[in-house]
Formats: sequence, structure tokens, C-alpha cells
Amino acid sequence: MKLRNVRLQFITHYTERYSYIDSARIALEGGCRWVQLRMKDADETLLEETALIVQKMCKEYDATFIIDDNVHLCKKIKADGVHLGKNDMPIAEARKILGDDFIIGATVNTFDDVIKSTRQQDNETTSRDVSMTQNNEQDVVDTSMNSAKLGVPDYFGCGPFRFTSTKKNLAPILGLDGYREIMKKMKENNIDIPLVAIGGITNDDVPELMKTGIDGIAISGSVLRAENPVEAMHNLQLTVNN
Repeated sequence: MKLRNVRLQFITHYTERYSYIDSARIALEGGCRWVQLRMKDADETLLEETALIVQKMCKEYDATFIIDDNVHLCKKIKADGVHLGKNDMPIAEARKILGDDFIIGATVNTFDDVIKSTRQQDNETTSRDVSMTQNNEQDVVDTSMNSAKLGVPDYFGCGPFRFTSTKKNLAPILGLDGYREIMKKMKENNIDIPLVAIGGITNDDVPELMKTGIDGIAISGSVLRAENPVEAMHNLQLTVNN
């Protein structure tokens, strides 16, 4: 699937003031056209119910809709794609389940992570029977793709830029220098995969961050903490696209 709207992404967050659905609505009303639904530890029923609501909202705004972690739900409701953390399903396995019509994003923190994400091999799924029946037809894999591309994500979510309270088990802080180094090495190694910065980013950070060569930014808690979060997202959208 062709990537659209990658330059500014919003990751849903729950606060005392806003639900996950509220946060998605705020992002969309503020001009963001990429929403990732992240509901850690939510039960499957609630996750699917929320996903369907947010998906409908995204369609109304012609926005990209990504689900965090859950490959099977992504396929079931036909979301635009899924974002996978380091400890989630291997990219190659996800690609076999989803095929090329879905976006797959990968979390990275270092250039070594980038290399690993582009060279993933999933020997178990490669040798697995095509039907891959687990009493669930949504697990049927697609073996029509070039095996060399199976483990390659469509974009990277790279961070954190600075400390953020919205994510547990935080990786080492990157800062501007960290992004410069990663982008430099990606260019030297001819790795042409969009990289999106994430983690504690504010509007004031955007101009210098974009100068490092990144392709976009992902926002969550900082917008929701604003007095007027819709306006805050609108201002971010203007800054990112300036």
C-alpha cells in the first residue's frame, strides 16, 4: 500500500480528560491525517469496538488508520495497517498474513535496529504450510510476495526524542544528534524507508527535527495536555508542513 499522510502522525492516548476516541477526534479535527490506535492491555472486544469507531472517523477525514500491535484485528476490519514493536510479531510473519495491501510499521531506536528490521528472516513461517490453519481463516498467509521483501517494513517509528510518560519501558533518549546519526547511516547504506520521530516532541522541536532528515513526526500526549488540543494539533500541522 502506498504511504500517505506520513509526515504527521497521532497515536491515541487516554487521559482523565479524553478517551481514546476523543483523542483521535481531536487529532483529526486539528488536521492530522494519520491516526494509530494504541490501547495497551485492552481486551479484544473493547479494542475492536473502539477500532471500528476510530476507523469510521478516519474514513470521514480521508485519514490513514493504523492499529498498534494487533495484526489479526488489522486484517479483520481492513484497517490501513499495523505498527509492530520490537517484541511484537516478526515483520515477515505479519507480511505473510497481511500481504502487500496493508502498511506495516516497525519500532526502532538505533541504526542496528534499522538493519535488523530490514533483514528479518522468519524461518518458521517460511517453512509453515500455506494454509496455516489455526481454526481461524484470518490467519491464512499470503505466499505470493517476494521473500526478500517479507521482513521489510514500510516505515520506521524511531524514538524517543526525549523522555515521555506515555510509553513504558522507554528506550535510550536520541535527541537531535541521535536522529542525525541514524539518518546519515541510512543514507550511506541506501536504506530508503521513511523514518518518523516520536517521543516527547513539541511544536518548538519540529523545525530542527525535520532538518535531521527524518520524514515525519508522531505525537501523542503533548497535544492532549494543551489547553486547546485541536488548536495545538492544527499548529503542529502547519509547522510540519511549512
